[in-house]
Amino acid sequence: MNKFKPAALKTGAAALLALAALSASFAQAPTPGASAVVAPSAAPIKVALIESLSGPFANTGEAVFRNIFWAVDRVNARGGVALPAAAGGARPLVLQRYDSKGQNEEALSALRAAIDDGARIVMQGNSSATAAALLDAINKHNERDPGKRVLFLNYSAVDPILTNEKCSFWHFRFDAHADMRMAALMEVVREDKALKSVYLIGQDYSFGQAVLREARRQLGAQRPDVAVVGDELHPVGRVKDFAPYAVKIKASGAQAVVTGNWANDLTLLVKAAREVGFDGSFYTFYGNALGAPAAIGDAGVGKVVAVADWLPNVQSLQSEAFYQSFRERFPKPQDDYVHMRMQLMVETLAQSIGRAGSTDTVAVARQMEKASVQLAGRSGAMRAADHQFQQPLVVGVMEKQGAPGAKFDVEGSGYGFRVVRDIPATKAQQPHSCQMQRF
Repeated sequence: MNKFKPAALKTGAAALLALAALSASFAQAPTPGASAVVAPSAAPIKVALIESLSGPFANTGEAVFRNIFWAVDRVNARGGVALPAAAGGARPLVLQRYDSKGQNEEALSALRAAIDDGARIVMQGNSSATAAALLDAINKHNERDPGKRVLFLNYSAVDPILTNEKCSFWHFRFDAHADMRMAALMEVVREDKALKSVYLIGQDYSFGQAVLREARRQLGAQRPDVAVVGDELHPVGRVKDFAPYAVKIKASGAQAVVTGNWANDLTLLVKAAREVGFDGSFYTFYGNALGAPAAIGDAGVGKVVAVADWLPNVQSLQSEAFYQSFRERFPKPQDDYVHMRMQLMVETLAQSIGRAGSTDTVAVARQMEKASVQLAGRSGAMRAADHQFQQPLVVGVMEKQGAPGAKFDVEGSGYGFRVVRDIPATKAQQPHSCQMQRF
């Protein structure tokens, strides 16, 4: 019997009319490259996206680009960023792509190119190791060349160290970090009384190590009765055959796997586990997208759990309108991967520039420290002390599309995630150890 119970969604003629109005409000963005709503004489504010756009993680980079492009278009469709006449008046955002090729050195080269091209806002996220390298370079650059200071907006690099020991005035994280995500997963683990053994597996770099370390700590604190029967790391993006790992997982007798794996490293892992006959649960950070549901298939129904800042099946009219608008804009099933936090990040940027009344990096950063934004019924606020965005988190369990609470599937797979926990920001937050030098 499925122990997770969905919340109800109001229906009726009034609700449907409200949904249509909300969908229209999201669908107003122009076609790619268009900026007719913004005065053509306004100098654009350049935003640099540094991400893997080729190589094994290219699909994750392109998913990010679609999200941020959509968010930028929405800002431009309403007239751009509002600035006083003395600062040039309303100005559009322009998103520029830089391919890191999944390599830190390439990312650093891309950073130099972006700064030379005039970008003062840099966005990156799909690797905590790359984020750490970029942050170090940005700190040094901003000290060396204060006239060209850069802000770093991080949407996915979730190693906790980035807003703790390595916290920086120039860095703002919009994703929940690994400890926050693990605590959300533990909300479900804590109630799974049948669970007695888990296998921990992750990618061998700072983020993957942090996930397994925190999994052990939180299991010990909240479920000391659960035995950790395996704990290992594997190379990032280089394993093509996860069968040996899957065989060990099955042989261990584990009832569940806990992993922070993402992209192909997650998809290949779950495919291999299914092929060797592992029938346990997966507690994941990213099991809800980029090929994983299709790879798992029926074996994951009721067994694969994922944590996120938002899921398409959040039960509200505003959320549904938001998701449907994205799907209208990007109708191909393989493009179906929308991130609420990236939308809130761009809204935060636009709000902060507007309230600063200029594009001066320090002025914008000071406004971003106290930013509070909302979109489609979801909201978030920046914590000034460590520049960690505080937002609700949701936990979902995989179901067949059409099951109660699973109206929408993922990437046309026929499987979606039904929300079983909606954790308020006040509960999702974690303490920090940041001692920031302020400007």
